[in-house]
Amino acid sequence: MTVLIDVLGWVGSVLVVSAYGLNTYKKIASDSFVFYLMNIVGGIFLVIYSLEKGAYANTFINIVWVIIAVPAVLKLWQRVRRGT
Repeated sequence: MTVLIDVLGWVGSVLVVSAYGLNTYKKIASDSFVFYLMNIVGGIFLVIYSLEKGAYANTFINIVWVIIAVPAVLKLWQRVRRGT
């Protein structure tokens, strides 16, 4: 189980940092599904990892990260469905 948690932590870190890097270098937009999903999945993985490690400050920031990204995805999804 420890290996799985460590893998989740690494994958989560790579996803969040990659989303930031890709957005910074204008490879993906900050309001794209890809950007949001990378942040949501990465944040969830990091929440799992940091809870397991007892790193509660990191848990808090990643929960906030996910809470910010989820409504943004829903808003984008609604906009796409309306065609605007």
